[in-house]
Amino acid sequence: MSGRNTIRNLVAGTVLLVWASAGIWAQEAPKGELGQAPPDQKPAILQKVGIEQHLNQQIPLDLAFQDETGQPVSLRQYFGKRPVVVTMVYFQCPMLCSEVMSGVTATLNAMTSYNVGRDFDVLTVSFDPRDTPAAAMQSKERYVKRYRRTGSEQGWHFLVGKQDQIDQLAQALGFHYQWDPENQQFAHASGIMLLTPDGRIAQYYYGIEYPPTDLRLGIVEASKGKIGTLADEILLFCYHYDPRQGKYGAAIFNVLRLSALTTVLVLGGVLFLLYRRERHGHAKLAV
Repeated sequence: MSGRNTIRNLVAGTVLLVWASAGIWAQEAPKGELGQAPPDQKPAILQKVGIEQHLNQQIPLDLAFQDETGQPVSLRQYFGKRPVVVTMVYFQCPMLCSEVMSGVTATLNAMTSYNVGRDFDVLTVSFDPRDTPAAAMQSKERYVKRYRRTGSEQGWHFLVGKQDQIDQLAQALGFHYQWDPENQQFAHASGIMLLTPDGRIAQYYYGIEYPPTDLRLGIVEASKGKIGTLADEILLFCYHYDPRQGKYGAAIFNVLRLSALTTVLVLGGVLFLLYRRERHGHAKLAV
C-alpha cells in the first residue's frame, strides 16, 4: 500500500504544482499595454497617410469597378463563399506596391495547404483612377505566374475603378493615402486586410512581409470554422490575434491550461499502467 500511496501523492503534488504555476503566470502575464513611441516628426503629407483599423465594419459591397478584362463588376461578386484578402495598391507604383505584392505572393506560396480560389480569394484593388484594365491584367499575369497554383486565376482578381468608388472602399477599410505632387506619386502605407465571406473586416496585417501562419489562422477564423484542421483549432486555442500589432501572439493562460491538461493525462496514464501492473503482480502471487 505504501507504494501506491507514494504514486498518488506524487500525482497530486504535480497537479497542484502545475495549477499553481498557471495561476502565477496568469497574474504576472502582461496586460497588453504597449509602450508608446514618441510621436514621429513626419512631413505634412505623411501625417495623412496610414491604416486605421475598422474591425468588424461592413464594407460597401455594391461599389462598382472593372476587372482585369475590362468587364464591369461589383464587389458583391467576390463575397459570399470564402474569406477575402484585400490589397490596396496602384499598378504604376515605382516601389512600395511591388514590395507589398511580392510579400503577399511569398506568403501565399508558403501556405501549402490553402489555395487561392478554393479556400479564400484575393482582391487587388488599385487606388489610382488612372490605372486601366490592361495594367490590371499585366499585374495579374505577373503575380499569378509567381504564385504557381493551378486555377488561382479564378480566385485572384485585379480591379480598377473611378475615384468616388475607390474613395468609398478606402474609407471603409481605413486605408489613407495622398497624392504627392512634388514626387508625382502616391504616398501610402503598406499592409493587407482580411475580410469575412460576408464582407466584414476581420484582421489587418502590416508591413511588406506577412507570416504565413498568421494569415492561415486568420483565414480559418474568418471562415467561422468552415476550413481548417484540428491542428489549426489547437493553435487558435493557444494563440490570439493582437489587432494592435497585426499578428498572433501566445495566449499564455490557454497555453498553461493545455500544458496542465496534458500533464494530468500523462500522469494519469502512468498511474493507470502502474496500478494494472500491481494488480497483475498480486494476481500471480495469489495463484
